[in-house]
Amino acid sequence: MPGRNTRVTTNRRRLLQHLALIPAATLTGTPAWAEAAATGIGLVTPAVCLVTPEATEGPYYIDPKLVRADITEGKTGVGLDMALQVVSADCTPVKNARVDLWHCDAAGNYSGFGQQGSDEVSDTSKQTFLRGTQFTGEIGVCAFQTIYPGWYRGRTTHLHYKVFLDDRTVLTSQIFLPDGLSQFIYEKIAPYNERPNTRDVFNSNDGIAQDAGDGAHAAIRELGERYAAALVVGIKP
Repeated sequence: MPGRNTRVTTNRRRLLQHLALIPAATLTGTPAWAEAAATGIGLVTPAVCLVTPEATEGPYYIDPKLVRADITEGKTGVGLDMALQVVSADCTPVKNARVDLWHCDAAGNYSGFGQQGSDEVSDTSKQTFLRGTQFTGEIGVCAFQTIYPGWYRGRTTHLHYKVFLDDRTVLTSQIFLPDGLSQFIYEKIAPYNERPNTRDVFNSNDGIAQDAGDGAHAAIRELGERYAAALVVGIKP
């Protein structure tokens, strides 16, 4: 008789198969040159090279000066490999761009701050979990090993990032993940499902997600017990 873990894995695969049928972003109205150029450089998602809208930084950015790919620092959760590809609006990959990534843990807490998270009492001011810096390679790609972010009241599931060129910030924005997958993880998998409350905001009613648009939603696929997410980031130097 199948055990609980087998059922969870099977249900998760079915969910990912369903999500794969939903386009990450619509290409309606995209110029043919942009689609051709995107195909030519091998984008990490089926998106095109469009300038990414700015999104609010939020109150939780710090620079711990940690150049590292693995940012988990022992935090438990579903594994997530997050790849970002930095390109210009004409589909030219941007090499050696600095990318900072940060997000909350499964309980909705960020590192480096006091009185934050859903309970507004957690103090993580001396910690640096789920934060790090990487630099893009030849085709503008960098990648982080982390965990699937949790949630906190007032916001949908998201990750934050900054892109720097020559020590100058050129883009601050956020990454969004499929609501269906987030809900599945939060309901079925520990430690996400150990929280006493349910989330109150989704992609559909999060103002920042709505302003950011389809291009801020990562493409995601299953890799065994982990997920791989990818986002193309178009900058305007």
